Amino acid sequence: MPNIQQSLIESRSNLPAPNAPRVNVVAAAAFLAPVLLGALSTIITLSPVGAILGVLLGLLLAQSPKVARQWERAVVLRLGKYVGLRGPGLFWIMPFVDSVSAWIDQRVITTGFAAEETLTSDTVPVNVDAVLFWVVYDPEKAALEVQNYPQAVSWAAQTALRDIIGRTSLSDLLRGRERIEDELQKLIDERSNPWGVTVQSVEMRDVIIPAALQDAMSREAQAAREKAARVILAEAEVEIAARFAHAAESYRDNPTALHLRAMNMLYEGLKEKGALMLVPSSAVESMGMGGLIGAAALRQQSLTGSKEAPE
Repeated sequence: MPNIQQSLIESRSNLPAPNAPRVNVVAAAAFLAPVLLGALSTIITLSPVGAILGVLLGLLLAQSPKVARQWERAVVLRLGKYVGLRGPGLFWIMPFVDSVSAWIDQRVITTGFAAEETLTSDTVPVNVDAVLFWVVYDPEKAALEVQNYPQAVSWAAQTALRDIIGRTSLSDLLRGRERIEDELQKLIDERSNPWGVTVQSVEMRDVIIPAALQDAMSREAQAAREKAARVILAEAEVEIAARFAHAAESYRDNPTALHLRAMNMLYEGLKEKGALMLVPSSAVESMGMGGLIGAAALRQQSLTGSKEAPE
C-alpha cells in the first residue's frame, strides 16, 4: 500500500492545487494603483484616511483579475453555485462573491499504478506495473461530478487491473499484453467517462512472477528447445540415410565411380599434414582400397620426410 500511495502522490504532483494563491501582474497593478493614489492623497491632505482607503481598495481590486494558463480551465462558483468555466488567459471575477474552486489541467496526464500480489485465474501471484495516459475532456464534469478526479482515476485504474488479472491465466497475461491493455483501457474509460475523463492508452511496464516459477518456466523452455534439437537431428539422420541409400544404388552398378569416390575420400582425409584416417577392413576388401591406401601412405611419408616404414 505505501508504494501505491506514493505513486498516486507523484501522479498528482504536477497538477495545480484548487485553492492555491496565484499572483499575476494584473492583480499586482490593481493593488498598487489605489495604494499609490491613497499615499499621494495622504501627502497632499496630511490625513491617513487616503492611504487606508487606498490599501483597502487595492486589496479588493487585487482579488478580481485571474490568469489561467493555456492548458487550464478555471471553474468559477458564485455564492457556491456553478456559473461557468473561464480561461485561458485573463478573466475577472467579483471579489468575495465569485470564487475559483478548481483549476482543471487539460493536458495529457500520466499516472503509474500497480497490482501487487494479485492472483491470476490459475492461482499464480503476480505483480503488475502499468502506466495510464488520460486527459480531461470535460472540465465541468471533472469539477462537479467527482471530488478528486486524479485520485479517482488512479483508484479506478488499479481496481480494473486487479479485475482483469483475476480472470486471466498467467500464459495469457505474459503473451497477450496488447489484448489485455486494450481491455483495460476500455474498462477504465467506462468508469471514468462520467467524470469528464477519457483514457488514451494503457501500457503495461512489467509483469513480475515468483522466482521459483521463473526457474520452472526456464527449465521447461530449455527442455522444449532440447527436444526440438533432437527431433531436428533425427530428421537429419533420416534424410542422410536416404541419400546414402540412393548413393549406394548408384555405386552398385558402377565400380569405376565407386573407386573414384574412394580415392577422393582418401585424398580428402590424408591431404592434411599428420592426418589419420580409419578405413574399415570390409571397405578394403570390397572396394579394392589396399593398393590405394598403401600409395597414399607412401605419399604422406614422402611429404612428412619420415624414414619409418608405413604401417
